Amino acid sequence: MKTKMSSEFVFQLFALLITVIVIHAIYVGAIRPAADQQIRQEMALQASGEDFVPKRSFAVVIRDFEQEACFILLFWALAIMGYKGRQALQEQQLLQRSLLAIPEGTSLLPEDAREYSRSLEALPEKEQDYLLPRTLLSALQRFATTGSIQAVSETVKEQCEVESDRLDSELSMVRYIAWAIPSIGFIGTVRGIGDALSQAYKAVEGDISGVTVSLGVAFNSTFVALVLSIIIMFCLHQLQLSQERLVLDCQRYADKQLLRHLVNH
Repeated sequence: MKTKMSSEFVFQLFALLITVIVIHAIYVGAIRPAADQQIRQEMALQASGEDFVPKRSFAVVIRDFEQEACFILLFWALAIMGYKGRQALQEQQLLQRSLLAIPEGTSLLPEDAREYSRSLEALPEKEQDYLLPRTLLSALQRFATTGSIQAVSETVKEQCEVESDRLDSELSMVRYIAWAIPSIGFIGTVRGIGDALSQAYKAVEGDISGVTVSLGVAFNSTFVALVLSIIIMFCLHQLQLSQERLVLDCQRYADKQLLRHLVNH
């Protein structure tokens, strides 16, 4: 478990670094130059007094630093959720295998538990760390020790509840990101409104170009942040659903493949 946590931390760290580098490179190389060019053209037309309808391109909407930070957090959160979703899928595939191979109609006594534990202990180390093998092994060990079917049932339930709590706690970073993105958007709104107010004297003199650009920053940052937070929350709920289904399926697997074969002395 410790190795699993350390490898996950390394993955998250590298995912953040790669996301920052890639997103910033895209912004510096493509988005900001295109947005700045369009803004300059619109300001020139505005200064000349020509009638025109401003066009808000995608590059202009996402050009500012707040939107860049929001996209970095979005793709970092998606990478974390993708990593955990892949783990859940791998564990879900384990449910299709017969790990105990108890023949139909066979009654399992406490002294037989050790024999069936060997097939679980023979699994690759990575698979032994999955929820299903851990739950089955703990159940067999409890049965061999106590000989009580009720104690085995409680062990299965406790293992699944602990795993559910662990999976939920490991999503705290994603929940923080889902909260942070709208907050960053609000920071952009405050910054844009502050810049617009600082240029109010120019608007009085007839030059409203600076005010419109600053107000664009305010509204665009909020718009982008809210859209991205919706995307994150949707993906987060889908991941939570798959993890909850995994825990329930493991509990059902233990009931069907193990508990109904157990017999007290």
